[in-house]
Amino acid sequence: MKDKIHPTYVQARVHCTCGNEFVTRSTREELRVEVCSDCHPFYTGRQKLVDTGGRVERFQRRVAKGRLHTAQTRSAR
Repeated sequence: MKDKIHPTYVQARVHCTCGNEFVTRSTREELRVEVCSDCHPFYTGRQKLVDTGGRVERFQRRVAKGRLHTAQTRSAR
């Protein structure tokens, strides 16, 4: 390998949005992350973020609206 082309590998302090802080090693001295192992749903078993505006929900609302419209036109006959 070539000399003096690799970045320095130093101790890094990681800050999560949940408030958790820990020390690891990285090429940067400080890292800020949104999700860590203490708050990630896979590790905790809890769902942290709820996607209320997802594609499936939008599709289900559209289908329900169509069924309501169809029921109203059939009852009007």
